[in-house]
Amino acid sequence: MSDETTVRLGLPLLQIGQAQKELSHNEALALLDFAVQPVVEAVGVDTPPTAPAEGACWVVGASPSGAWAGQAHALAGWTAAGWRFVPARDGMAAWSRADDAIARFSGGSWTIGRISGTRLVLAGTAVVGAQQAAIANPVGGSVPDAEARTAIVAILAALRSHGLIAT
Repeated sequence: MSDETTVRLGLPLLQIGQAQKELSHNEALALLDFAVQPVVEAVGVDTPPTAPAEGACWVVGASPSGAWAGQAHALAGWTAAGWRFVPARDGMAAWSRADDAIARFSGGSWTIGRISGTRLVLAGTAVVGAQQAAIANPVGGSVPDAEARTAIVAILAALRSHGLIAT
């Protein structure tokens, strides 16, 4: 960490003997206002809007222009004093109003609406786990009804093993 900014978000730190410390403090609060539980108008926008509302925020695209030049993938928030930027970090998430979904930053890019995990638990019950082997398609057979019943039993077993239906 430098003695002027925080490591992760680059927020300005107060300095010993610094005049007008409220300016640094207020700048840090303005950046935190955009970075904590962010809600953005849209993700991947390269051109700043012409008349943004104060407090509005966007996720800057990969090839920004104008006032956003050099701020690829950052959160860009409009304040009475102009644009404020919070650099994207792996694991950062924001709610996108345009997409009605969560956007996450990982590996140098934002993805929208993608949820990752090892299992899905609803109301304390695991409903989706690791993917199971595929169920084979029925083939031939002299007794279609028995073959269909076997396929249905396999489908039900797979759904139960995933926790999608009760046993």
